[in-house]
Amino acid sequence: MDSERVLNLAIRVLVFILFMGWIFLWVMMPTNTYRQKWLHKIREKSYYSTYFGSEGTSLLMYTFPILFIAILGCVYVHLERKHEDRNVGTRKGKNHHGLAIWKQPAIVKGPLGIVSWTELALLAMFMALLVWSFATYLHNSFVKITPTSAAMDGEKVWESRSGSAGFWLGIVGNICLVFLFFPVARGSSLLPLLGLTSEGCIKYHIWLGHMTMAFFSAHGICFVIYWAATNNLSQMLKWAKTDVSNIAGELALVFGLIMWATTFPRIRRKFFEVFLYTHYLYILFIVFFIFHVGISYACIMFPGFYLFVIDRYLRFLQSRRRVRLLSARLLPCQALELNFSKHQGLKYNPTSTMFINIPSISKLQWHPFTITSHSDLEPETLSIVIKCEGTWSSKLYKTLSSSSSSTIDDHLQVSLEGPYGPASTSFLQFDTLLMISGGSGITPFISIIKHLIHNSKSHHQIPKLLLISAFKNTSDLTFLHLIQISDAATTLQDFQIEAYVTREKSPKNENPQIRSVIFKSHVGDSAAAAILGPNGWVWLAGVISSSFGIFLILIGVLNRYYIYPIDGNTNDVFDLGLRSFLHMLMVCFCIFTAATVAVIWNKRRVAKEGRQIQSVEGATPNASPCAMGFEREMELESSPFQALAQSVNVHYGERPNLSRILLGCKGESIGVLASGPKKLRQEVAAICSSGLSQNLHFHSISFTW
Repeated sequence: MDSERVLNLAIRVLVFILFMGWIFLWVMMPTNTYRQKWLHKIREKSYYSTYFGSEGTSLLMYTFPILFIAILGCVYVHLERKHEDRNVGTRKGKNHHGLAIWKQPAIVKGPLGIVSWTELALLAMFMALLVWSFATYLHNSFVKITPTSAAMDGEKVWESRSGSAGFWLGIVGNICLVFLFFPVARGSSLLPLLGLTSEGCIKYHIWLGHMTMAFFSAHGICFVIYWAATNNLSQMLKWAKTDVSNIAGELALVFGLIMWATTFPRIRRKFFEVFLYTHYLYILFIVFFIFHVGISYACIMFPGFYLFVIDRYLRFLQSRRRVRLLSARLLPCQALELNFSKHQGLKYNPTSTMFINIPSISKLQWHPFTITSHSDLEPETLSIVIKCEGTWSSKLYKTLSSSSSSTIDDHLQVSLEGPYGPASTSFLQFDTLLMISGGSGITPFISIIKHLIHNSKSHHQIPKLLLISAFKNTSDLTFLHLIQISDAATTLQDFQIEAYVTREKSPKNENPQIRSVIFKSHVGDSAAAAILGPNGWVWLAGVISSSFGIFLILIGVLNRYYIYPIDGNTNDVFDLGLRSFLHMLMVCFCIFTAATVAVIWNKRRVAKEGRQIQSVEGATPNASPCAMGFEREMELESSPFQALAQSVNVHYGERPNLSRILLGCKGESIGVLASGPKKLRQEVAAICSSGLSQNLHFHSISFTW
C-alpha cells in the first residue's frame, strides 16, 4: 500500500471520528446533561470571550468540525484522483456480498423513489434523531409546566404547553435545516467523500426540504394559537432589539411556504420555471431566519450554508465565461450534439453533467445535460447531447437547423457550468456491465463506452459490455452514431448492442442524414476549463480554510473593538439585528474575496498555458483544431445509416424482456445501470432486488436536475 493510500485511509478514519462526534452532540443536545452541565462548562471558557462573543461556542462545536471535514475531503478527493490517474483502467476490488446487499433497492415505487437499503437505514436513523430530540425536549419542558407555574404567567397549562411545543418544533426543524444545503452544494468535497454525486443527492434535499417546512409550519401555527389563546397577537409584529424577532421569523416562514408550494411534483412539472425562480427566495428565507434567531444560534446551521455559498459563488464566476462552441450535429431524431473547445487539464469521469446557458435562447435558464465525450480520448473537445423535449431545446434546434449553410457566421454565445459527476469509475469493478436505457437515457452510457474504448486501447482489462436500448422510432437509432460504433466494435471484444424500436413493426426505407454545422470563433470565447484549474480540490481547500480564517479574524476585531465595549457580552444592549447583519456581511466578504483571488490566479495561469499551446501550434504546419473538427463531423455525417446493422441487433415492434435478459446474464458480478423513464428504472430495480439472482448490482441514473 503506497503512502497516498495510507494517507487517504487515515483521512477517512479521522473524518469518521469527527463526524460521529458531531452527531453525538446532536444526540446529546436535548438532554439535561448537555444543557445544564456540559454547555455550562463550555461557555465558561468560550461564551465570554471578548473576541468571539456568544457565537464562539456554536462556531467551535458545530461549524468548525464540518468545515474541517470538508477540507480533509478536498485533500482526500485530490489524492484519489491522482491515484486513479496513475492506475487508470485497473480493475477495482470486488464488492463484498454483505456490503453489496445494502446497495440494493429496498423501495422501488412510492413518493421516495428508488431507495437503497443504505439510504433507508440512514433515513430511519435521521427520523429517529428527530423523534428523540422532540420527545426529549418536550418531556423536559412539560415536567416544569405545572398548574402553579402556568398560573404565575397568567396562562392555562395547555396554553403554556402549546407555546413550549411550538418552540421545540422550531428547534427540531433547525436540525433538518442544518443538513438541507449539503446535498445542493454541487462542487462540495463532502459528496465525493461519501461516494455520492450532486445529482443523486437532489432527492435528499427534497426530503429534508419537506421535513424542514413541515416542522417550521407547525412551529408557526403553534405560536399563533398560543398568542391567540393568551390574547397576545400583537407579538406577531414584534421585532425585538436584543431578543427573538417574531416578524422576521414570520417573513422567513412566508418565503419558505412560497418555495414549498411549488416543489410538489405536479406543480413543479407543469410550472417548472415558477418553481425555479421562486427557489431564489432561499436568500430571503435564510436572511430573515438569521434575523429571527440571531447569529449566535444561526451558527449551528452555519456549515452547510457556508459551503453552499462558496459553491454558489464559484459557479457564478464560472458562468460569466463564454465558452467556444466548435460545432453541432443535428440528428433526425430531434436531438443535437454540441461540441465545445476544452482545456486539456479539464478532467471528468463518465456520466458527468454540464449546465449550459445560451443567452439568445434565454438569459436566465440553465439546463443540465450529460457529457458524452471522454476527457482523455477527446482531450480538446467536450460534447453534450440535447434531446428536444421542451421549449428551450426546441428553440435551440430550430435556430441551428434554420441555417442552410454548414458554417454559421453569427456568433452563438454559450456559458457552461460544471462538470459534476462521480469521483471514481466504480463500474470497472464488475465482470459484466449491463446498461439498460430508454430514449435519450442512452446519453450517460455513451461516455461509459468511450471510457472503456480508451482503457481497451491502453491495454487495460475491461468488463464485458451489453447495451439494451429502447427507442420509439427508427430515427431514434441515430443516437447510436454518437457511440462511434465502428471504433467500439473493433476495440471492445465483448461488446453487444440490442436495440428495440417499439412503435414500428419494420424498418423504414429511409436513410436519415446527420447534419453538421461549424461555428466561427469569437475573440471573447475561451476553452471550457475547471473554475479552479486542474488542482481544483486543493484550491477549494484553500478557499474554505482562508475564507473561514479571515472571517474569524474579522469577527474577532468586530467583537473586541466595537460590540464588546458596548455590550460586554451581556447580549442585552447591542442590537441583535445589526449584529447578525454585520456577521452576514463579513461571511459574504470573506468568501467572495478568497474565491475571487483563487479564480483570478487560475484564470491567468490557464490563459498563459493557452498562449504557450497556441505558439507551439502556430509553429507547426498542421490544420487548425476547428478545421480538423469540421472534417471529423463531415466524416461522421457521410457514414451510411445502414452501418448500424453490422454492429447492432435491431428488434422492431417489441419491448425488451428485461426479466429474461437480467436473470439470464451469467457472471460472478454484474453491474446493472438503468437510465431513462421512471417506469423503466423501477422495473429494472424491482428485478434486481427480487432475490432471484444474487449477482445483479443495481445503479440508477436519473435526470433529477
